[in-house]
Amino acid sequence: MISDLVVVIVSAAIGGIIFSCLGQPVIVGYLLAGSLIGPGGLKFISEMVQVETVAQFGVVFLLFALGLEFSLAKLKVVGPVAVFGGLLQIVIFMCLCGIIAVLCGANLSEGVFVGSFLSMSSTAIVVKFLVERSSTNSLHGQVTIGTLIFQDCAVGLLFALLPVLGGSSGLLHGMVSMGKLILVLSIYLTVASLLSWSFVPRFLKLMMQISSQTNELYQLAAVAFCLLSAWCSDKMGLSLELGSFVAGVMISTTDFAQHTLDQVEPIRNLFAALFLSGIGMLIHVHFLWNHVDILLASVILVIVVKTAVVCVVAKAFGYSVRTSFHVGVLLAQIGEFAFVLLSRASNLHLVE
Repeated sequence: MISDLVVVIVSAAIGGIIFSCLGQPVIVGYLLAGSLIGPGGLKFISEMVQVETVAQFGVVFLLFALGLEFSLAKLKVVGPVAVFGGLLQIVIFMCLCGIIAVLCGANLSEGVFVGSFLSMSSTAIVVKFLVERSSTNSLHGQVTIGTLIFQDCAVGLLFALLPVLGGSSGLLHGMVSMGKLILVLSIYLTVASLLSWSFVPRFLKLMMQISSQTNELYQLAAVAFCLLSAWCSDKMGLSLELGSFVAGVMISTTDFAQHTLDQVEPIRNLFAALFLSGIGMLIHVHFLWNHVDILLASVILVIVVKTAVVCVVAKAFGYSVRTSFHVGVLLAQIGEFAFVLLSRASNLHLVE
């Protein structure tokens, strides 16, 4: 495992340096470095599962840092388009793909599922890009982040819907599962809000006093708090990503938000590079080259359709054409949750 991590970190560093010198986003360097050393490339990595497990910390810390920069006042402004617009986008894709599936002779349930994961976008990739461009506080950045947060919350509901689409449980059972999930989410957020004004400020103040000479203990406490929140969220049937984001939001309401962000930023950058290289390892260059015509057609179709749908939804909520187009382009890809949803759907025999 140590050997694999050394290979990943060194290759990601080299890829990032090369693309940074070329004036390109370092994300591309990380992804291509991963594809080069992965099973589809030079096969330098022997234990993919171990590397991917460690790389998941990248998503956790990215969302924790996003939560620390979270502004409730700004999100209230984009709340309607994030929640109702995000929901409308998911429903449009489900209906659109359901209709196409029926016209092509496939099952309606399969089409609805494909629409559900096509509507998801990658929080990790988009947030990393916005941070690099210093655009997280811009209007299109806030709308995009708000929509991405809603999508991450909606993943739990989609998991509850999968057994219904797969035919392994009835509609009533699916509705009960969704109801339970919403109840658990409400309880989790209520407890988090209570802790954010009672326990969290006192805890962080104590850590500041203890680690006045060195920030080592404060840094460790912040990381531990993030991971504990993510673990609790996961154990309650929600997602690690949601828990880590909520942990960041809880600290963002205190006076220690900026100091905490400064402490966790180096850790976030390291694990984000690991995560992006891990995504790159999933790329099998030879397979894609053999199916390059289908790949390009699919990519163009997804980008064009997603940009158009998101742009129309954002425009319907009163945003300018420029802002709507920016949001549409930022969301015009499929997120890493699609891999998780596809794996679950395959186990339920919903897709071949």
